[in-house]
Amino acid sequence: MATRARVRAPELIGKGGWLNTGDRQYTLSELRGRIVILDFWTFCCVNCLHVLDELRELEEKHRDTVVIIGVHSPKFVHEADHQAVVDAVERYEVHHPVLDDPELATWKQYAVRAWPTLVVIDPEGYVVAQHAGEGHAHAIEKLVEELEGEHAAKGTLRRGDGPYVAPEPVATHLRFPGKALLLPDGGFLVSDTTRHRLVELDADGETVRRHFGTGERGLSDGGPDEARFSEPQGLAVLPDGRIAVADTVNHAIRALDLTTGVVTTLAGTGRQWWQGSPTSGPAREVDLSSPWDLAWFGDRLWIAMAGVHQLWTYDPEAGSVGVAAGTTNEGLVDGPAAEAWFAQPSGLAVSADGERLWVADSETSALRRVDRDGHVHTAVGTGLFDFGHRDGAAAQALLQHPLGVTALPDGSVAVSDTYNHALRRYDPASGEVTTLATDIREPSDAVLVDGDLVVVESARHRLTRLRLPEEAVRVPDQAHRTQRAATEIAPGTLRLDVVFQAPAGQKLDTRYGPSTRLLVSSTPPELLADGSGAGTDLGRDLVLADGVTEGVLHVSAMAASCDDDPANEYPACHVHQQDWGVPVRVTPEGAARLPLVLAGMDEQG
Repeated sequence: MATRARVRAPELIGKGGWLNTGDRQYTLSELRGRIVILDFWTFCCVNCLHVLDELRELEEKHRDTVVIIGVHSPKFVHEADHQAVVDAVERYEVHHPVLDDPELATWKQYAVRAWPTLVVIDPEGYVVAQHAGEGHAHAIEKLVEELEGEHAAKGTLRRGDGPYVAPEPVATHLRFPGKALLLPDGGFLVSDTTRHRLVELDADGETVRRHFGTGERGLSDGGPDEARFSEPQGLAVLPDGRIAVADTVNHAIRALDLTTGVVTTLAGTGRQWWQGSPTSGPAREVDLSSPWDLAWFGDRLWIAMAGVHQLWTYDPEAGSVGVAAGTTNEGLVDGPAAEAWFAQPSGLAVSADGERLWVADSETSALRRVDRDGHVHTAVGTGLFDFGHRDGAAAQALLQHPLGVTALPDGSVAVSDTYNHALRRYDPASGEVTTLATDIREPSDAVLVDGDLVVVESARHRLTRLRLPEEAVRVPDQAHRTQRAATEIAPGTLRLDVVFQAPAGQKLDTRYGPSTRLLVSSTPPELLADGSGAGTDLGRDLVLADGVTEGVLHVSAMAASCDDDPANEYPACHVHQQDWGVPVRVTPEGAARLPLVLAGMDEQG
């Protein structure tokens, strides 16, 4: 067995305390003898949600030797609210202990730089591996099997039940609903996200007519009592009258026939899209990635593909899907659709005149639009790290992780400003942003009904009807930046090293050319005099510009590895990828090297 670097694991601390443990507080020493996997996550992050799903099988298979602990490390101010973390743990069916770390204390102790990050601790309490981003479940599985054998032989492995204690279930008609659709007869269809089903309600928004789906997570077609969904979200009417459904965690687009109650699959394979996968083709043969919302715009069904920061379209006539806007790079860049950057687009709505598609771009806390000519523009928002609640001129207004957008008849737009618990309004005519209502718990969508707005109040598990006010609500200005300690770096040349060690039994896949990719940029762009752009090496010298003392380095890395067995004609291959946004401060005492661990351990650290 290969020798592994061993670093003593720091203690787990977090002012928010522990969830899913029956109110018991744990220390690492109490978990000695178990293989501990720390999952540093935050609930806004779609990549973190992907990792939660990746870990479910490993968690079940090794439940007597492995303890997964989610360390919740907030990006947005709202995510530091303890009740919001409690809600998120239930919403996403997290079935392991979670440490609420609102001040990023444990994050700092483990020198974590990105969401999501996984840290593996052996039964003796030593860190043996770190993985940033998605696609590492297979590597961790192999490492767990190695650790089980090694520590069973040493007598240091302790088997048994883990510390997870399930919370008491709560009875409500809806549980963390995602999106809603107004039906022709005045009723509503709602995606009952956490219960993996669709619910049809009367016009009062409360009385349940029908359910579609068994309520159990899965991907299967059929009638109301046979079909299965996995955390469905967006809904849109197709030209033939069927309802298209963004079946988010199944990475699929489904269709519901309200007349028969039958659910079919329109697009997606059930597998998540990875770099290198096809970006267009027959709809049932192309992988998708966390489709979050849908809208019929032009002659296509547009898909907010949150998992890869793009917009795709589905053409029902041709039965095909393809990328319509975005590059998969995460950020806020306007311009032609093929060159624009998005960040987890989660809400779509077509303007009243049908000339533009509005987009709630959640991770940049932005309101964007796609015009008929294919250009992308930003109405509100400045980037990944600035957010808050500020009204006024759109250029300086702030939102906080909006998930929904609703076109109003006068050409303005209502924004479900999710993490501000507010409904906001942007008026293109005046260029102003105002607040329509507050104290709406995590609104995720809204539909216009007879001049009122019916809001999906997700964290209160209900629809709430609001009369559009003649005057805006006055809210004190609040501006925030993502709070993470800046990394101090020295002026001049900075060596960037993305650390990647192929999992045991695998090697880099070079059959079709370079198997790695590195993309670097900065905010402000003037921070880098040289070194930005794309390349295939995971190491690069960055030249810092004179006179710029702080900013954010944006680093996106990908590596593909395959089974290292010459006898296997079709080796299993895996893609590992992560985006980092690293706040930096240039000081004479700073470091001349910046290591970012994609997988493995930094041997120079």
